[in-house]
Amino acid sequence: MSVTTSPVLLIHGNCSSSGFWAPLLRHLPADWRVVTPDLRGYGDGPTLALDATRGVRDFADDIAPILSELYEQSGQVVVVGHSLGGGVAMQLLLDHPEKVKALVLESPVSPYGFGGTRDLDGTPTSPDFAGSGGGAVNPDFVRLLAAKDRGTEEQASPRNVMRAFYAAPGFDFGDDEELLLDTMLSTVVADGQYPGDGTASENWPGTAPGTRGVLNTISPRWLNLSGITELPVKPPIVWIRGDQDAIVSDASLFDLAQLGKLGLVPGWPGEEACPPQPMVGQTRAVLQRYVEQGGTSREVVYEGVGHSPHIERPEDFAAVLREVAGS
Repeated sequence: MSVTTSPVLLIHGNCSSSGFWAPLLRHLPADWRVVTPDLRGYGDGPTLALDATRGVRDFADDIAPILSELYEQSGQVVVVGHSLGGGVAMQLLLDHPEKVKALVLESPVSPYGFGGTRDLDGTPTSPDFAGSGGGAVNPDFVRLLAAKDRGTEEQASPRNVMRAFYAAPGFDFGDDEELLLDTMLSTVVADGQYPGDGTASENWPGTAPGTRGVLNTISPRWLNLSGITELPVKPPIVWIRGDQDAIVSDASLFDLAQLGKLGLVPGWPGEEACPPQPMVGQTRAVLQRYVEQGGTSREVVYEGVGHSPHIERPEDFAAVLREVAGS
């Protein structure tokens, strides 16, 4: 029988729920203690407004009691975070480093948030962090998500978005497609939840972050997780990503600056004024400092894989978890 030395806490990403881990769970030992909570506003999670001025701390504070219970019962915990969940995992590391055996970051949001920064140090493109936050999302996607649309007629439908961006182009979700779409459609679209408010800006593209809701929690106005480099306790970090990720990328198709560069959002002021956010480069730079200051980190890149390696390469992902968890 396989035995793991540590429990595993899996934290899902944006516009999904704990059910998004199902393809991975089939490849993990049955005797492992694996906990997959729903974040607030997703799945069976509570419908509670998010104070985005705290970054992702509302999410992390919700999960912290689970982390503490696992720690008290079984010792240090392997914390795994996907996308937005990667940011929550980093916040948990900042708040409770002694309880984390290892951190596995899967296609994580940059430590400097999503959108509105220009370089590896997370320098804002404009003083008000324009181009990030709740106003930076496609309103058609929000409308169709709220309507729980399951079709393919409109380009921005949740199913089309999942097929185009949640994995590498051409990936077949097979029998899991309806289950995974269910996780997307569990997203609560409401004031203070998804997507969040925005404010008018004099800077391109004309919208800046607000103070409530999901997308504002990851705006660089409110989120900076680079402090993990200063922790006195530094558990090992494994960073897993696909080389075809179109969401978290140095050329993200969800970054308005990149869309402007491609001519898809009018009025882009140019590379010098508003370059695309180097999301992968930012994460790599922070993890390099983490190593330089006494930690350990490893980057795992899967070729031909997009935003969800645990779905696209579940056996390989499970093998990494076996190694990290100690079985």
